[in-house]
Amino acid sequence: MKKRMNENMKLSEALENFVSTNKLQKGLDKVNVKDVWNEQMGPGIVKYTTAIKLEGSTLFIQLSSSVLREELSYGKDRIVKILNEALKKELITKLVLR
Repeated sequence: MKKRMNENMKLSEALENFVSTNKLQKGLDKVNVKDVWNEQMGPGIVKYTTAIKLEGSTLFIQLSSSVLREELSYGKDRIVKILNEALKKELITKLVLR
């Protein structure tokens, strides 16, 4: 069992330390991407989204509407930019619509 740290620490610092120590950042990024997609794309697009998967720096989005998939394919770069700005880091480099 680890010794208890005697120094005072901010809660945010303690959480960051916990996440980095336990290597949880990739899992948190996957959850954050799903939340940001739902928030930024709006209910009209979310309704047709069936799966969201982040593998490395590639975001895979499965859509149930081929028409919507075609429309979104024209603005892939813009969507990646919007999602990265909302995530506050360059996490996504490629968007694949299925």
